Amino acid sequence: MVVPYCNVIPLRDINPTRRVPYVTYLIIVLNLAMFVYQFVVLSATQNQEFVQQHGVVPYYLLSGYGPALSTPVTSMFMHGGLGHLMSNMWFLHVFGDNVEEALGRPRFVLFYFFTGIVAVLAHAVIQPGSQLPLVGASGAISGVLGAYVLLYPRARVVTYVPIFFFFELPAFFFILIWFAMQVFSGCGALSAIETSGIAFFAHVGGFLAGLLFLAVGGKPKRGPVTYLGPRVSTRELRRRF
Repeated sequence: MVVPYCNVIPLRDINPTRRVPYVTYLIIVLNLAMFVYQFVVLSATQNQEFVQQHGVVPYYLLSGYGPALSTPVTSMFMHGGLGHLMSNMWFLHVFGDNVEEALGRPRFVLFYFFTGIVAVLAHAVIQPGSQLPLVGASGAISGVLGAYVLLYPRARVVTYVPIFFFFELPAFFFILIWFAMQVFSGCGALSAIETSGIAFFAHVGGFLAGLLFLAVGGKPKRGPVTYLGPRVSTRELRRRF
């Protein structure tokens, strides 16, 4: 599972929190620790075997093969490379703290695993015969985006678009663009997922799971506060970043 964005990169959201996001930080630390184990402790051959054993292989998962039943959880902390890891963790850093604060720490843990598991199941259903292992946290992080767009649609996201172009977007539009790219890319790449390694429908499934979690029973008891603050010019954004 690759990075959860397309051609836009969130630098930060203008939506400060009032509590330290300990769960978000812990998830990031666990992913970093797993990366070190995969790429520093294990040899390249051992890492390939490790990914094959603990990544989600749709064919084995849907067949009910015993050891494969734990892989929807283990795969959420594994990554295919440094760029894969850093992009996923950056998205989690930008958006996860607000969702954690709104839901509370216990419900955020439940939410994160729920959306991650739904994401890999969505991929498995779309590609039931695939024997390519799926790894990455982007399914769960896609769920974070789904929750964020419901909780903070008006929050502004400082966005970078290659090449060196900065601007602010409302979270609703930023995430809507991202989601549309996942759907269109997924529909266009159904026959190429095996070779591209991009599990677009895992992103879609995780996003929809995030929406569902909040719609059914995950709404915070107190409404979240969205800080709008003063608008910052494009020139000022470029100077800062």
